[in-house]
Amino acid sequence: MAGQIDARLAELGIVLDAPPPAPGANYVPYVVAGDLVHVSGQVPMTSAGLSTLIKGRLGQDMEIEAGAAAARLCAMNLLAQVKAACGGDLDRLVRVVKLTGFVNSTPEFGDQPKVVNGASDLFVSVLGDKGRHARSAVSAGALPFGCAVEVEGVFQIRVD
Repeated sequence: MAGQIDARLAELGIVLDAPPPAPGANYVPYVVAGDLVHVSGQVPMTSAGLSTLIKGRLGQDMEIEAGAAAARLCAMNLLAQVKAACGGDLDRLVRVVKLTGFVNSTPEFGDQPKVVNGASDLFVSVLGDKGRHARSAVSAGALPFGCAVEVEGVFQIRVD
């Protein structure tokens, strides 16, 4: 039986990758420490691989709306990693604690917060108040594989 969070995802038409995208280098996708899950930076692609990666640079060849859509996909990947960390039971997720969004952008571009809102808005629409979080949104001169956005997160879970 699907839990409440899975039901909400279905209601919104959101399908999480299972398994979530694999790491692209020598690191693990998440670390569980006590009741916190630290999820490594997620890029905007599906588990089908780099051919699905959303590439671009805000302020150069990508608009805010497209960047926000990329950040939303990063958030979906974060949730997929949390689901894996919780043994498939997303209802163990207590709250989103902190997100850090990195936006591949030109030096003149200053709307990183609007781009990272794509991730923040997804968490609030899926989780309500449990999705509200502390956050940083910063510019990056380049990101892995030329991707538009990367988002990492810290999540509190119920420890069974």
